[in-house]
Amino acid sequence: QVQLVESGGGSVQAGGSLRLSCAVSGYSVNSNWMAWFRQAPGKEREGVGYIYTGGGRTDYADSVKGRFTISRDNAKNAVYLQMNSLEPEDTAMYYCAADLLRSDYDPLYFESWQYWGQGTQVTVSS
Repeated sequence: QVQLVESGGGSVQAGGSLRLSCAVSGYSVNSNWMAWFRQAPGKEREGVGYIYTGGGRTDYADSVKGRFTISRDNAKNAVYLQMNSLEPEDTAMYYCAADLLRSDYDPLYFESWQYWGQGTQVTVSS
């Protein structure tokens, strides 16, 4: 049974930083696809970024490039989202996703992923 548990969310002022964690069980983050998504009230879930841990390949949504970084720890079987220079527009529930359904699917599209965590709330005040 695959379980993803996010943590690290909270409230921060604009310009601040947060580091989200995703603890994974039942699925190895080593040499696999992992991603972070977010969803604000009334909006569709949007891709923040993804990592293919086999080759270290990462990519990010334009809105977070240069500010957010995804990393993983194979020993802890976890992935992380380091968020810097946070803006009020980053306020959302953040979700971890695992297992890209097909390699030719768009990793930044939410329906491309098999497994999801329950989310952690990030609130950025101006």
